[in-house]
Amino acid sequence: MRHATVMAMAFLTWHGMTAGFTAPAQTANQPQERIASASRSGGQQAPDQNEALAPFQLSAAEQARLDQILAAWEKQSGSTKTLECTFHRYHYDTASAPAGIYASASLGQIKYAEPDKGLFRVDQKVFYKGMEGGKPQHAAIDGQFGEHWVCNGKELLEFDRSNKECRIQALPPQLQGAGIIDSPLPFVFNLKANDIKQRYWVRQVMAPKPDLIMIEAWPKRQQDAAQYKLVQIVLQQDTFLPAGLVMYAPNYDARTAPHRDIYEFSKATRNGSMNRLSNFMNNFIPEKPPSDWKIHRDTFTPGN
Repeated sequence: MRHATVMAMAFLTWHGMTAGFTAPAQTANQPQERIASASRSGGQQAPDQNEALAPFQLSAAEQARLDQILAAWEKQSGSTKTLECTFHRYHYDTASAPAGIYASASLGQIKYAEPDKGLFRVDQKVFYKGMEGGKPQHAAIDGQFGEHWVCNGKELLEFDRSNKECRIQALPPQLQGAGIIDSPLPFVFNLKANDIKQRYWVRQVMAPKPDLIMIEAWPKRQQDAAQYKLVQIVLQQDTFLPAGLVMYAPNYDARTAPHRDIYEFSKATRNGSMNRLSNFMNNFIPEKPPSDWKIHRDTFTPGN
């Protein structure tokens, strides 16, 4: 399962997005400006992590404040039975687009039902095509689709719509039920503060608005660090629903390799009145891939 897809399941909700999708006009700071400048961490650059040591040290007061935030976050996330939203994702990679211009942009859906069922699906995707009149141009490419995966609690299904193939990975017993939080769905759903602190170095950083909280998490485990250098999460202060996410590539460097994924979330619904669990699950968990697709079966391995 792709790491960007995995992480996105954990960070949901943002305001003001439209139902249709048009690649937005952009500057060197966009779309970071629109998701509360999360990539700048209140003017800070993402620090380097060149050794397996804590990348920062917290004072006693900072640790106490962080513990309060994580406890409140755990309390709020523990009430989640179902959750769904739409998302915009902007992918930056200087191998595919100039620095400061996103290489691709996606519009899609995320759905979750406790404790171990979820969907991530890209519905529309555009790619950088070049510059015209001094402005970046983006367009869809025929036959190129974004990610689509479903976890039904027993299996993880990845749908490759470009090649009409489906990879079905059986989840080991220890990753079923609540255990899935430890792998494909980290952070938010039924969040346990102690588990997060064991798995990540965590700190609060400056939020761009007074009604938001920004948390930064650096992976301690090698299997996590191999997939991302750090994650910055923007939370709504009143509900602790995530408002945005920036995930930095393992080789991220602000000057030489500014590779990252930026998510904006919208239309989030937690425990919606129309989302009785049975109806909610039947609405987005397909029983099997189309009959003419090729099927590959194996067992899910964390970190792959």
